[in-house]
Amino acid sequence: MKHSSLLLGAATLPLAAALTLCGCASPSTFSQPETATPSDWSQWRTGDAALPRPVTTTASASTATATATAAPAAGHGAGWWTTLNDPVLDELEGRAARASPDLRTAALHFAQARTQLQVAISQRGPQAKASAGALRQRQSEYGASTRLLDVIGGSSGANRDQLVSALSSPFNDYQAGLDVSWELDLWGRVSQSIEAADADVATQVALLALARQSLAGQVAQHYLALRSAQDQRQVVEEDVAGQQDRLDLLKARVDAGLIDHFDLERQRADLATTRAQLPALLDQLAQAQGQLELLLGEQPGALSAVLAPRRSTAGATALPDLSLGLPSEVARRRPDIRAAEAKLRKAVANVGIAQAELYPSIRIGAHAGLESYQAGKFTDWASRTWSIGPSLDLPIFDRGRRQRVVQLRELQQQEAAIDYQQTVVKSWHEIDDALNTYVSEREQLTEARQREAHLQDALDLVSARYGAGTVDVGSVLDVRRGLLQARRERVLSEGRLRQKYVQLHRATAAEVAVGDASDELPD
Repeated sequence: MKHSSLLLGAATLPLAAALTLCGCASPSTFSQPETATPSDWSQWRTGDAALPRPVTTTASASTATATATAAPAAGHGAGWWTTLNDPVLDELEGRAARASPDLRTAALHFAQARTQLQVAISQRGPQAKASAGALRQRQSEYGASTRLLDVIGGSSGANRDQLVSALSSPFNDYQAGLDVSWELDLWGRVSQSIEAADADVATQVALLALARQSLAGQVAQHYLALRSAQDQRQVVEEDVAGQQDRLDLLKARVDAGLIDHFDLERQRADLATTRAQLPALLDQLAQAQGQLELLLGEQPGALSAVLAPRRSTAGATALPDLSLGLPSEVARRRPDIRAAEAKLRKAVANVGIAQAELYPSIRIGAHAGLESYQAGKFTDWASRTWSIGPSLDLPIFDRGRRQRVVQLRELQQQEAAIDYQQTVVKSWHEIDDALNTYVSEREQLTEARQREAHLQDALDLVSARYGAGTVDVGSVLDVRRGLLQARRERVLSEGRLRQKYVQLHRATAAEVAVGDASDELPD
């Protein structure tokens, strides 16, 4: 045992020398970047001050974009779109979340990153492996053992031939052993590898959230576009019916010789113009339905019953008033910002891995086993073998390859930092644009509703006068047509406002609560 201790002590001398010469490496550490944010929504805006902005509240960042109606917290189909109070939209969102191949692909990427993290963590502790074998082998008569026999001398003639024949005769070799090794993470290579893998998991989590958000937004936008086209079609058909009534009236006057054909032909042209709008609306309906069926993985026409025209509800459900949280919280929950931050964290960890490669790799190993050429002696105590001690892999000369790798990783870190900054700036511009377009459209809708209300009052008045016999039916038809045109403008504005509402939720990263990431993984 004393002799073994001396051997072990001698084996550690190169290790001690390496530690003395190399010193300690300081692995790169990541600190969350500080990003300037406005204190309230009245700052950092490109729109005119006449466009109102939502009130800043201290709502928690864990909530979705705060609205008058709170969204459910979990489950497929639960999310910001429930504030629209449309059961059909809720159903479509849930079906899309379950059927989307993009969402499943993003979930698989997340699962792969999570598995890779477990692989990286497994490097942290000791590694052990067992081995066993039984070999039948023959050595060469002119191999190293024969040369050794000639060097030490003392045998010649028949004795030498007998020894060579004995050494080269086939024999069995039985082996079994256990090897244990452990890499000392003195320079942070293993810990930085774990950090890089963990950052990759965070990246995939953010990209999965981005896929969910994008899917929910696309479903809502196509669905709302379809409903808006259906409402417009209803108004246009009412307008066609009203113009047909006026055309019949003018034709009767022409037949009676009261007026010439000028007004009649002009009315026919107006009617043809209005009718020409219907094919375009039908095409919009088909396109929107086709996009929804594609998102849900359905065959063309599969959603015809679900998306059948219904009694117009335009204007019946007002959109909730916006009450966003703190600007810093809204920006921090955007998936693209979280993904860019995670990529920066991974780039910093990769620099640490490259720096650790500049220093020696130190591994402590141990082996214990049995070896015998006689099967009956294999389990005897005398057949034991063992070894223990450190091993050192010290890089000396590689033509600067490792240093160049460090420089490469540092350049990639700088690129990731620039990408993060650009992502943050871009996100604020998207939020600002979404707010401007939303509040602008909301103001237009207010004016459109007032115009429709005034024309409705005018129709009530002219109808009363017609009942009293003071005006003819043509006046009633003229006002009615103006009312239908105002109604269509209001329907168009409501459709645009709902589209802006969806875009605003996407820009402010309203949460899409669809359960755990494993929900999208295939069985």
